[in-house]
Amino acid sequence: MTSNDIRFDCQHRGNGGPLVIVPLIDGAPLTEVIDGFEIAAGMQPAGDAYGGLIPEFFRFGPMQDHFLGRSTNAMGPKTPVLGCECGEWGCWPLMARITPTADSVTWDAFEQPHRKARDYVAFGPFQFDRHQYDDALQALSAVIGSNVDDTCA
Repeated sequence: MTSNDIRFDCQHRGNGGPLVIVPLIDGAPLTEVIDGFEIAAGMQPAGDAYGGLIPEFFRFGPMQDHFLGRSTNAMGPKTPVLGCECGEWGCWPLMARITPTADSVTWDAFEQPHRKARDYVAFGPFQFDRHQYDDALQALSAVIGSNVDDTCA
């Protein structure tokens, strides 16, 4: 399997609002990647439904743990990788199984838990080199460490 590249884009929402985290897969925001998939699959509603995660709004625990599938307050065995465009992750999340190994981290088994009939089998999987993934998580932690209170610590 070809390895994907991951980065985490961190931008403030609005003018000085809370920090929003959007994964970038091979340089493309995951919000755009999933929008394209859902629109092409004829899913309704689709397009502009997802937004990044806002750690300030929910106690995910350390982001390094969260994006390794060890979130402290996720819904079941999957991890929210995106939230709703409104800012609340539970409103319209994109969930994924995150499986870390010594050499890689895989995101697969995607689902939209509020639309159980949707088929995401053809979305992903995304496999990341573990060293590159860990570097991206360290960069994320460096950015959010001084911008978010203890919800990310």
